[in-house]
Amino acid sequence: MVKNQFEKILKIEDRLMNRRKFLRRAMAMAPLLLLSSPSSLLASIEEKTLSFYHTHTLKELSVVYFRNGHYLPRALTKVNNFLKDFRTGDIHPIDPALLDLLHDLRQTTGSKDFFEVISGYRSPQTNAKLRGRSSGVASHSLHMSGKAIDIRLPSFDTGHLHQIALAFQRGGVGYYPQSDFIHLDTGRVRAW
Repeated sequence: MVKNQFEKILKIEDRLMNRRKFLRRAMAMAPLLLLSSPSSLLASIEEKTLSFYHTHTLKELSVVYFRNGHYLPRALTKVNNFLKDFRTGDIHPIDPALLDLLHDLRQTTGSKDFFEVISGYRSPQTNAKLRGRSSGVASHSLHMSGKAIDIRLPSFDTGHLHQIALAFQRGGVGYYPQSDFIHLDTGRVRAW
């Protein structure tokens, strides 16, 4: 009984220490987050690059998708093809604002690593099939309109990645600690 109470106290202390560490990091990054509005980033960055590794297809893509104030159509086509529904082969345009969100997230973390992609675009058929297996899949998922992605950064703690994404306030952010990934979308601001 005493041992169980002691273990509970240690767990609470660990959580408090992790929260303190996170708060210290968040305070240090606050100035960067304030500058991370899409318009200020567009004005200050001439070139934006993203690197991906798809956990289902095992393919990689590294692409400059934005240069000198413009999105690059050929690069966006490559991204659309890479993030297609791997189950059906259906391709859909990916929202460039989602790419900007990923870019800003990577810049804020300081990571040079690729994003591991769990899910990009989903066709309505795939979404319905996944919804039949899990209550966590939305019937009107933004994955079906190219406005959502499920990712992780292998070199960065996913819980902290989630907190940074929440601080952006630029769309939906979901955290799936059991599967070690976060969901990002360019819909309304919300979290789960």
